[in-house]
Amino acid sequence: MISTCISKMAERTYKYLDNINSPADLKKIDKDELKIVCQELRSFIIDAVSKNPGHLGSNLGVVELTVALHYVFDTPYDRIVWDVGHQAYGHKILTGRRDVFHTNRQYGGISGFPKITESEYDAFGVGHASTSISAALGMAIASQMKDEKRRVVAVIGDGSMTGGLAFEGLNNTSMVKNDMLIVLNDNQMAIDPINGGFSQYLIDITTSKTYNKIRHKVYKLFSKSKIVDEDRKNKIIRFNNSLKTVFTQKEHNIFEGLNIRYFGPVDGHDVDNLVRIFSELKDYKGPKVLHVITKKGKGYEPAEKSVTSWHAPGKFDPETGERLVCNNNNTEPPLFQDVFGKTLLELAKLNDKIVAITPAMPSGCSMTIMQRRFPERVFDVGIAEGHAVTFSAGLTKEGLIPFCNIYSTFMQRAYDSVIHDVALQKLPVIMCLDRAGIVGSDGSTHQGQFDMAYMRCIPNLTIAAPRNEMELRNLMFTAQQFQEGPFVIRYPRGKGFNVDWHNDWELQEIGKGECLKEGEDLAVITIGTMAAKAEKAINMVENETNLSIAHYDARFLKPLDEELLHAVAMKFNKIITIEDGVISGGFGSAVLEFLAENNYQKEVVRLGIPDAFIEHGSQTELYALLGLDEKGIRESIEKLLDLKAADHAKTELIEDAKLDHL
Repeated sequence: MISTCISKMAERTYKYLDNINSPADLKKIDKDELKIVCQELRSFIIDAVSKNPGHLGSNLGVVELTVALHYVFDTPYDRIVWDVGHQAYGHKILTGRRDVFHTNRQYGGISGFPKITESEYDAFGVGHASTSISAALGMAIASQMKDEKRRVVAVIGDGSMTGGLAFEGLNNTSMVKNDMLIVLNDNQMAIDPINGGFSQYLIDITTSKTYNKIRHKVYKLFSKSKIVDEDRKNKIIRFNNSLKTVFTQKEHNIFEGLNIRYFGPVDGHDVDNLVRIFSELKDYKGPKVLHVITKKGKGYEPAEKSVTSWHAPGKFDPETGERLVCNNNNTEPPLFQDVFGKTLLELAKLNDKIVAITPAMPSGCSMTIMQRRFPERVFDVGIAEGHAVTFSAGLTKEGLIPFCNIYSTFMQRAYDSVIHDVALQKLPVIMCLDRAGIVGSDGSTHQGQFDMAYMRCIPNLTIAAPRNEMELRNLMFTAQQFQEGPFVIRYPRGKGFNVDWHNDWELQEIGKGECLKEGEDLAVITIGTMAAKAEKAINMVENETNLSIAHYDARFLKPLDEELLHAVAMKFNKIITIEDGVISGGFGSAVLEFLAENNYQKEVVRLGIPDAFIEHGSQTELYALLGLDEKGIRESIEKLLDLKAADHAKTELIEDAKLDHL
């Protein structure tokens, strides 16, 4: 493994791609040359992502599909709706963003996902899974009501098809008149391999040798006969679908059972055939599904061999496939997700009632660590967050102890399940929210900024946020013994602080915070990992002044440590709260409510994320722009203490401009 962050690749030139600034330019290219376009596009993506990390495997898998779609359909008038959108790099490159693609996922650059404010070609903003069918159906119906001749295509992966919203969309598609085309991109992968009945069902369709053999012979016969009129083509299609019913040994093809015409499966890497099929289907009346078989990472051997690790590989040498590591050394602190995964395994060894649930993110949350040891006790339920929570509630009801791990941004999708199925019944489900706070380059669709605000108002919840690795371990140990109700633990994306977390377990007192540092002039109250930034900021101020600043770690958002807050309120007139969540309704709001209810009149400054969606950029950049890094916290402390007031007045306009950009 080499320790460098500089790619060896020189800038390349491309015969066709360099001249494609819109799909109109793509259409000027002879169909026989599209294979070369695909080669160039694949090479461009590999080169770009090797230098500026992003999603690789998913984008390489849809190169031919992307080219064929834009070659046949009249975008942006025709709508292409991508599900999740992490596979839309080729789409962006072909739609006028080739020359700025090097800014992908960087602060001030283009988004890593389709975004309607970025380009008219991005038909719908995405980032979470299973939304494409519902959104595309809405567009199709709207176009129909306005008597437009707009074609609408939803491109959804088999991973996203495991989400309930996709099936809700399918059900509605079957109920209303529409001409939508659903392209089912089947690569048997989400980030990790897909589990579940629907995935197996697709495998049954694609591996029915008898069906595929007869279908091929029928197509050859009709092709030689040059049967092309619409009536006969419809008969061929009906015969083809009858074969599916018989030879997949299913009572119905699930799509045909919903009255949605099914076509396929077809090779998703045969661009010529895809162009032919899309040309035939684009004006075909009624809802339809084209089942396309692709390979994630296609065309780049390292990504094909190790699909999960090359989903988003970081920087790498595109010629050798060697992963490049910045400042790699053995003293790097562990990732919070790995602390979770290793602690979970330790707890599972001690208590056979512990089970683990995740919605399609076992490697992302490091649940694979337990999965390797106890596969029968780990459940990957697919992209189905609501089901994950309610399934966990059912497990709890019968005496098991589930750790349900869901990213903060995805837990939003399970909100009703948390309220109705868990909290209302006071079931002791342990919900671990990974990627809480600012996540960085995935941007506004993925920032974990809302969970404290949306969880705090739910009765019966206990909500905690560890400030370091050891606290995460101890809170997990505490949660699996707490049987009075549901327990939420939130923690951030990224590395810890090299705290020794391999010590013996320590049971945490519920609703109890901690005074980290005594002081006299001002109190800083933090929750979660913001404590580390606050500590550095406090040291900066104290090293430059004679002031004495107290620092408290709340640890629990709910219940609040009222004894600690009473002590703070009785001693200090100036208080700063710091959180990595939205200010509206979050931790600072909870402190203000406590002070008001107890008739304390204090000068309180709440630091956190403003009432805005935070765009993409590195975590370091975004925390700085939000005033939540060491420098920003220091300046807030100095301002509240009336230090350097003139300097702060000068910088306020600059900071306001930064937030406007966010």
